[in-house]
Amino acid sequence: MKKIVVACGAGIATSTVAIQKLKAGFEKRGLLNQVSFTQCTVAELPRKVEGHDMVVTTAQFTQSVDIPVISGLAFITGIGVDKLMDEIVEKLGM
Repeated sequence: MKKIVVACGAGIATSTVAIQKLKAGFEKRGLLNQVSFTQCTVAELPRKVEGHDMVVTTAQFTQSVDIPVISGLAFITGIGVDKLMDEIVEKLGM
C-alpha cells in the first residue's frame, strides 16, 4: 500500500479537490486499492511525512523531506492532470 500525504494551506479546500482527482486518476489506472491518503496543512507536513511515500501539495512547500514532493496545482487548474498522474504513478513505482 502506497501512502500519500496531501496538503494545502488550510488543509481543507484545495487538498480535498486534489484527493478527489488523485482517487479518480488511480481508479482510472486500476490502482485505487493500492493507495491511501492523509490530508493536512502545509505547516503540518514535517510532522506528517513519516510513514508516507509521497507528498502532493497545492501550496508552496520549501522544506526538505525524505520523500518526493509533487506540486498538485494541475489538480486545481485542470491542466496537465493526466501527465501529473503518470508522474505520480512512476515515482511511486506502481
